[in-house]
Amino acid sequence: MSNIIDFQAKRQSSIEKRKRSFERVLFSEFLGSYAEIDENGTKYSVQLIDISQDGCLFQIPFSPSNRAFFAQKDTITLRIYFTKEDFLPLVVSIKHFNEHIDERGDASLRFGGEFDKELPSFQAFKPFIDFIYKFAEFSCVDKGESKVYFL
Repeated sequence: MSNIIDFQAKRQSSIEKRKRSFERVLFSEFLGSYAEIDENGTKYSVQLIDISQDGCLFQIPFSPSNRAFFAQKDTITLRIYFTKEDFLPLVVSIKHFNEHIDERGDASLRFGGEFDKELPSFQAFKPFIDFIYKFAEFSCVDKGESKVYFL
């Protein structure tokens, strides 16, 4: 019996890998510095790690007080800023969190949660999530092999 290659699974794996790569750039260069948790007027800077149709993974810097505070939270309001002043509020139900140490040795708390899809603000955010998936599926990589002569 020969080995059968599932091309659809390989393609989906490749798309997911490209999506995560695009998200890292997008969140660190564009959205990452503009996301925060709004807890009764106290704001916590957030680094988005991953996003999907159902929820997201994000992190905040580790501190014992942050750990104690967020261990008691079931839901948080996440603000996703698209300009310095304009944001979409998203309610996220926390499903899990853990301590994480990155390759530089920096400690953070990572949270995974599900979006409240009933909020009108999520309806505005959903096309953005769709864009991330479509970009990962259909974008091309410029390898410098062609020249542009006219704009």
